[in-house]
Amino acid sequence: MVKDLDMLPIEIVVRSYLTGSTNTSLWSMYDQGNRVLYGHEFPEGLKKNQQLVEAIVTPTTKPAQGGHDAPITESEILETQLVTPAQWYELVERSLALFARGQELAAKKGLILVDTKYEFGLDENGAIVVADEIHTPDSSRFWIAETYQEKFESGEEPYSLDKEFLRLWIVGQCDPYKDPIPQIPAETLIEFSNKYIALFERLTGLEFEKPDPLVSMRARIREALAKELPEYF
Repeated sequence: MVKDLDMLPIEIVVRSYLTGSTNTSLWSMYDQGNRVLYGHEFPEGLKKNQQLVEAIVTPTTKPAQGGHDAPITESEILETQLVTPAQWYELVERSLALFARGQELAAKKGLILVDTKYEFGLDENGAIVVADEIHTPDSSRFWIAETYQEKFESGEEPYSLDKEFLRLWIVGQCDPYKDPIPQIPAETLIEFSNKYIALFERLTGLEFEKPDPLVSMRARIREALAKELPEYF
């Protein structure tokens, strides 16, 4: 079901809107006055959550556990030989193709796939393979298409079905890069969970089956594994 990969030392982030709240997001950097982001030049006068002319690749480094991602440009990647030129251009091509397909599928469900990150590794034959999940609310940003334009024109945040909701709540309470994260209220976590469930149901067309709250998560994981891999249980 899985296999070991020799992970490549960069993450590929594809973005099609000027948005975000983290230090590596386009909007945060643009709002601070930067006009060359990840090697791409941006004009003056852009607004938060504005659509870009085309999707762009904005890679970041993959730090050791506990560290933060850092922006990096194509030229820096090639100069430092983090990956070979052939690998880099294949990563870009595959990432843009995956993103285009993800946007196509999302649009059919009334969603905008705003941006996403991809991780890649090399398999036993040296081939580039997608690693980790893709196009989930943890790795991607999804907006409700029908309300985007109205929200954008009024200067409001788009209605999203992803983890940006929780990010914005935390940013409203503290500086997550310097301060300890405060206790998150149960009602906030429930609202957050409902967004993930809504996205699941929109994208798949299936009804989310809520688990029995009396059964522990560990027990549910064990049951699922035993069903798929009975030879180990």
